[in-house]
Parts: sequence; structure tokens; C-alpha cells
Amino acid sequence: MTDRPGAPSPPKPLTGPQKALRKLGLERAIDLALHLPLRYEDETRIVRLSDVFEGEVAQIEGVVTHCEIKLSGHRQLLVTLDDGSDTCLLRFFTFYPSTQKALAVGNRIRARGEIKGGFAGLTMMHPAFHPAGGELAVALTPVYPTAAGLPQAYLRRAVQGGLARAELSDTVPPDHLYEIGLQPLWSLREALLFLHNPTPSVALATLQDHSHPAWQRLKAEELLAQQLSQLQAKRERARLRAPVLVLGTLHARLLAALPFQLTSAQRRVSVEIAHDLARPVPMHRLLQGDVGSGKTVVAALAATICMDAGWQCALMAPTEILATQHFAKLVSWLEPLGIKTAWLTGSQKTKERREMLALIASGEAGLVIGTHAVIQDKVVFKNLALAIIDEQHRFGVAQRLALRSKLTEGMQEPHLLMMTATPIPRTLAMSYYADLDVSTLDELPPGRTPIITKLVNDARRDEVIARIRAQFDLGRQVYWVCPLIEESEALDLRNATETHAQLSAALPGVMVGLLHSRMPVAEKKAVMSLFTRGQMGLLVSTTVIEVGVDVPNASLMVIEHAERFGLSQLHQLRGRVGRGAAASACVLLYATGDAPRLGETARARLKAMVETADGFEIARRDLEIRGPGEFLGARQSGAALLRFADLVLDAALLAWARRLAPVMLDQHPALAEKHVQRWLGGKAEFLKA
Repeated sequence: MTDRPGAPSPPKPLTGPQKALRKLGLERAIDLALHLPLRYEDETRIVRLSDVFEGEVAQIEGVVTHCEIKLSGHRQLLVTLDDGSDTCLLRFFTFYPSTQKALAVGNRIRARGEIKGGFAGLTMMHPAFHPAGGELAVALTPVYPTAAGLPQAYLRRAVQGGLARAELSDTVPPDHLYEIGLQPLWSLREALLFLHNPTPSVALATLQDHSHPAWQRLKAEELLAQQLSQLQAKRERARLRAPVLVLGTLHARLLAALPFQLTSAQRRVSVEIAHDLARPVPMHRLLQGDVGSGKTVVAALAATICMDAGWQCALMAPTEILATQHFAKLVSWLEPLGIKTAWLTGSQKTKERREMLALIASGEAGLVIGTHAVIQDKVVFKNLALAIIDEQHRFGVAQRLALRSKLTEGMQEPHLLMMTATPIPRTLAMSYYADLDVSTLDELPPGRTPIITKLVNDARRDEVIARIRAQFDLGRQVYWVCPLIEESEALDLRNATETHAQLSAALPGVMVGLLHSRMPVAEKKAVMSLFTRGQMGLLVSTTVIEVGVDVPNASLMVIEHAERFGLSQLHQLRGRVGRGAAASACVLLYATGDAPRLGETARARLKAMVETADGFEIARRDLEIRGPGEFLGARQSGAALLRFADLVLDAALLAWARRLAPVMLDQHPALAEKHVQRWLGGKAEFLKA
């Protein structure tokens, strides 16, 4: 069958390098222009071997005087290069016949690599090389972040082509650049041309630490794009409409029925939320508070305002264990007040699920609690007005948007309350969460006991088990957390199943339970029920207990291979104890064999855990250790929205961008829109959910 005359020809299939470019997100000319080098190689000069220093990266030129394949030990190609002042041994462990041919005796070549000393004299391991001759480079050679199937030479050509095609006119009014010492001398075009092709005279350190004025210009522009996007999102949301939910009697009835008094922080935050709900624009508030600060009761009070006004409220949690905890707690508070609650999870039986869906659709269920099952297409609310998302960073952008889209009445959006037990450091709140109103629970309810944290070598495992026995004698319960549930040769970690067997044998007469993510739901519930009721003394678990598990009688947490966990995860796990009146402790076990080789990052994490139990200080250190990309998790949906700026080092640039963003939107709206599209493109949407 032939194509019809005049029909458009099918697009040509992409080559390997083109696919790799797309994988890196380099589709527009501006994307290529903003793909900055990781480092630079100096191919602008040739250094005599007699003048080089050990550890220096240098380019040398000389004649090959010896070339052989050595077969003893590792197969390797050994080449001697003589430049007239000294000789250097070039050593290759990976090579091809063409390599040997190019390095034949008598050939004159240029080689570039790190100079090392030793018994054999000067040596280069796997240097880059090519035939001598031709002009020397006039600029430092950029080395770009790349992907499999994308050679540096191809990427350099693509970037240069993107630079030539990209529209790089300035979008920042020149007057505002003087505020941060960036005179218009460094236009965006000049800054990019320089960073892709820096002159040899530049101090390499200023390129590597991003302190050069060209780098400062780029970081300032990037931060401005982020702030503009956040402010645009906030202003767009202010134009939307949401149900007006006025405080009624149900709120006061719940307060009167609670078996405890609210902390002053809980009262303050509840007032902030009530004020938002009474406005006709959608609330977009983040409720942050340390582990155990009482976020659930604040959420319950917000739900009563919604339901008292005749609307529905939905609470979505990332795991079934956490959703179950919320369900049990909220039902105990709200059912006596006449509130009907529906329950939705992916593991429900068909009949129960059908009943729940009917309750939700009819509006009979004022409160709906569940996992991501709450946002499935078959779930139809009668009139959803408030969506509460717990541990919001565990949900992707699409999932949060799906919950917000469940209200279809009168083109309105539901109010959105997001909760997190991972406090947001101030610099993150100013940047990635600038479009949110943030409420903070900065005090713990009375009766919470301080948790003592101990760092213990795995060689003292028997002492830890003896301490567990002592807890049982006092009538207490214990958690033991393992990082894996399967054997892994790469990590060589004890799995939860093995640990459960070992601890069961070491603690005869004690009920030792096992909990991991691959167990059937009914089995998980049975194990948690035994532990919650106090019948089970020791629970061996993976990180499925990280959030939501509330057993006041548990007073000891043992975290095995603590060096493998993230800092916020360690803090969350520690927060499972210290929930009752008994003195509580957290033991961080680190592997004996790894002790001398603990990396700097692991050391910093464990040190922070021992030194502080303050979640806000933990969050600040976590940001320093991991950087914002990992810290934010799903909010970015995997997109690195800040590639160049550092929120800690570039605090002054961030403050400048925050001041300039409203000025740009109000006085230069066309430039502002152009600036956001240049820097973020479609990624701006990630900041709005």
C-alpha cells in the first residue's frame, strides 16, 4: 500500500544520541543552551613533563617509544611517551586493536590526564589522546552531564547549536541587576557563551564553585523564574472559588468531647484554618509539625467545620497502616457526635467497597478516609469541600490534583490542607513552598517523654537484646526495624525474616511479630492488632511503620543498619516511641564491618540523630546533607526545578528574587511570562499542586 499523494511523510525515527538528548530533557534550543558543563578540561596549552606536578591534570605531547600488551595479572596496554624532557607511562586496562594501532611506536600524540608518580615514574591512567598537530583549543573544553549513548563530542555540537538558535534576549530589567552587583555587562547571552566556552585566563575555582559573575547571573535568573512561577500560582488560585465554610456547633462539641486540652499551637493553627475556610477562595495550606505534635486533631477540627456546613471532607494517607490509624482515631472522636465515616482502600472486598461508594455518592458519609483509592475514578462525592492530605510529600503531583478535581459543583475547587511531619526549613518554605500558606505546630502535647538516642556498634548486639528483655520485665513493648525484607548480595543486609527468627530464638516466651509490605493485608492487620493491644512484646518490621503507628506502651526502638536510612526517615521511626509516660530510647545499630568506612553523609546523619530530637533542626540538617532535590521528593515529581542555585549559599539571591517577582508581574508582565517559559517551560505546573 502506497501513501496518498500529498500526505505528510512520517517523522524520521530518532537516532540513539537524539533519544538520549530527549531523555535528558534537552528538546528546546534553550534547554541545550542552559545545559551547563559539570567541569572543564584545559586543552589550550601543552605542558612539559619536567614541569608537571603529581596530581595535576595536564596535556602533554610526545613520541611513543614503547608499546606492549602485558598479560601477567590484569591484561593491560602499556605505552611510553617521551616529550624530550622526561617520559610518562600511559596505562590502559580497557583497549581495542585500534587503540594499540593509534599508539604504535613512532607516532606523535597528545595525551591528557592526571599525572601520578610511583616506582614506574610519571604515569597516566586511561588518558584521553589523539594525534599531535592542529591548533590548540582557545577556550577550556566543557564536559557536560550526559547519558548512555550520548558522546561528549555530539553533546558539545548540540549545545553549541542550541546556543546559536536560542532566543536569549534579557528579561530582567537592568536596573534591578545592580541590586545584586550584576551590572548589565553580564547579559544572559554573554554569561551563557562564557560558561560554555570560558577563556583559559579565568580562575577555574570560580567556575567550579559557581561564584563567577556569569554563574551568579544564571542563578539569579533561575531563582527569579521559580519565584515568578510560585507567585503566579498563588494569584491564579486567588481568582478561583471555593465553598464558604463557616464555624458551627460541631467544632465546639468536638472540643468539649476530647479527653485532652489543645496546646496553644494547636489552638493558633485551628484559628488560621477556620479563617481560610470561611473565605470564598480555596485554602492552600501546609500544616507542618514534628512527630507527635497533634496534627490529626487539628485536621479533625477542620473537618467538623466542613461537615457542619453540610459538605463532605476527604482525608487521604499514603499507607493503609496510617489510614487505619486515622480512621480508628477519628471515628472514636466523631461517631459519638453523629458523623458517619466511609473507609476506602485498595484491599477492600467488592461488597464493602460498593457500600462505601454508595455512602460517599449519597453524601451520607460526611467524612471519607482512605489511601490513594480515594482518588479513583469510581469514587464520586456528592459535595466535597475539604481535601486533607497527610504526609503530602509521598504523593505525586497528579495524585494531589486528582483529589482537588473531585468537586464539580459550580466550577468550585475544594479547600486543600496538606500535612507533613517533616518540617520545612525556612529556605525551602521561601522557595519551593512560596505559593503555600504554612501553619506550624511548634510544641508537643504535655506528657510526651524525651527520647534518648544511642549509637551502638552491631558487635554489641547481645547487649541490645538484653536491654529488650529488661523492657519486657517492665511490661513495655519494643520495635526492631530492618531496612530490607529480602536477601541482597549487593548490600549484604540482614532481612526482616532472618532477624525475626533470630530474635524469636533469643527471646523465648515472648511473642515476636513480623510486619513487612508484602504480607497480605489481613495478616498485617492481625499483627498490628496484637501489638496495639499489648499482647505482642516485640515487633520486627520494615519501614512500613515509619508513620502513623501509635502505641504508647512501646518504649524502645531499635533501627538496624541505621547508616542505610535517610535522616528524616530515622527521625520518623524514632517518633514511634516516647508516646507514653515511660522513659523511651532509640538505638541506632550500625554494621561492624562498615564502621571504619562509614561515609561522611552517613556519619552526619547519625551524628544529627544523637545530638538533637528537634524535628526542625533535623530538617535543617537534612537539607544541608541531601540538598532540596531529594528533600522535596514527590512535590517536584522527579523534576529538578533548581539546577544551579543553592538555597543556603544563595540566600541573598533568593531574597532578591522574592522582592523582584511581584514587581515583574505588576510592571513587566510580558517579560515575566517569557522568563518563566524560558526557565521552567511545563515544569511550572509541578509547583502548583
